Amino acid sequence: MGKLDKKIALITGGGSGIGRATSLLFAAEGARVVVADWAEDHARAVVAEIAAHGGEAIAIKVDVSKGADAERMVIETVKHFGRLDILYNNAGIGFARPLHMMTEEEWDRVVDVDLKGVFLGCKYALPELMKHGGVILSTASVAGLEGIRRMGHYCAAKAGVILLTKSMAMDYAEYGIRVNCVCPGGISTPLAETGYDKLTPEKLERAKNATAAMHLLNRVGQPEEIARVALFLCSDDASFVTGQAVVADGGWTAGHRFGSSR
Repeated sequence: MGKLDKKIALITGGGSGIGRATSLLFAAEGARVVVADWAEDHARAVVAEIAAHGGEAIAIKVDVSKGADAERMVIETVKHFGRLDILYNNAGIGFARPLHMMTEEEWDRVVDVDLKGVFLGCKYALPELMKHGGVILSTASVAGLEGIRRMGHYCAAKAGVILLTKSMAMDYAEYGIRVNCVCPGGISTPLAETGYDKLTPEKLERAKNATAAMHLLNRVGQPEEIARVALFLCSDDASFVTGQAVVADGGWTAGHRFGSSR
């Protein structure tokens, strides 16, 4: 018996990276999964992987920053599976840019996807979860806990996710809804790779080594490692955990490393 048997899980950004790994793991643990992603072909590919292993899933094309899309993905989930038990707000974007060089449109897009997208997902999922209880999980970041150079827009959005998580946990505990977020460190995902796409091979190696050295474990994480944290937080194993920003960062935020050889 799986940890999520008979649960219905809606995962945004489910077509790649952490979302893909989580969709596959949740399905393997007995959940029926809604893979929501703006890249519908990626979502359908994940659904095919789940089906190939005997699981059940559907794909939904969605822009989480649009209220109509967020509402529709919840409606379609309930229409197809009859209920909703888990919402995982995982969709996110980001890029490096000094603030004085950032356009208003670039700021708005990151905040709209990374923070407003969480609000909209919750806004439309909560009425369903309030009927019988459930779990809301969101992907925040170590960037919501401390500053990162040239990532002010991303840091602001992810910090917002953390405090939104805590506030919602307080508001909806009486309905049997647990609300948490996970704060990954550097993770090897397609989103992370976009930051390296214009580097020469030599600069690419230096950049990746520098990123790895930010972690006490001297490596970036894998999507599957965050998926296992998500599984814990969305399962009954975490039945007494709510309102928390759970850090899974390979030691990134453990403390300053003065005198370190790394």
